[in-house]
Amino acid sequence: VSASASMTQQLLSSPAPRPRPYRVCNWDRSLRKGIMAQSLAELLRQAQSALLAPGPISLVLDEDGTAVETEAFFRTLEEGTVLMALSKGQSWAASKTPGYQLSLSHKPPRRIDVACITFDLYKTNPRDLGCLNVKATLYGTYSMSYDLRCYGAKRLMKEALRWTLFTMQATGHVLLGTSCYMQQLLDATEEPKEAESNPPLQSLLPCSLPPVPRRKMLQ
Repeated sequence: VSASASMTQQLLSSPAPRPRPYRVCNWDRSLRKGIMAQSLAELLRQAQSALLAPGPISLVLDEDGTAVETEAFFRTLEEGTVLMALSKGQSWAASKTPGYQLSLSHKPPRRIDVACITFDLYKTNPRDLGCLNVKATLYGTYSMSYDLRCYGAKRLMKEALRWTLFTMQATGHVLLGTSCYMQQLLDATEEPKEAESNPPLQSLLPCSLPPVPRRKMLQ
């Protein structure tokens, strides 16, 4: 089993604007084009080329005819907004075709991701138990990943049995040594008690005996 963790941080002080998708139609809505642009000037240039407009064009919102003339207002438009390109002498008119008109003005505001966590379960070998990769991203700036890998079920089982056997042997040695020490301690405490309860035989005999009287023999 092996585990690895990594953490990265990406800080961009002034990220370059990326191209965004827009839909542009002509004045009678008979032709629609999808265009990628990152500025209003680029969108005007590409729309004129895509719609084959004869002269300079101006852009208005297809839903209500609001003119798009400044870069600041252009930045506030959502991706996929439908715009109408008008040449000189042309004007906006509401659509006479019944039905839903494609527009993103009523979509909810763009969300900001606070945290994103992904789990990736994979195998590098068919015999492996499996590997798990967890990746977390905070505010789209900080990212942290943790990789847990389990190799070989047979090898893992052998290592677990080996550690179990070692633990059992060590526990047995500890218990055996403890029992021997406790037996010695009990024997040492019982010997003085036996000596006090059974005094030696010599201590019971008197130190000196009176002499045996001698009998006179009759001749």
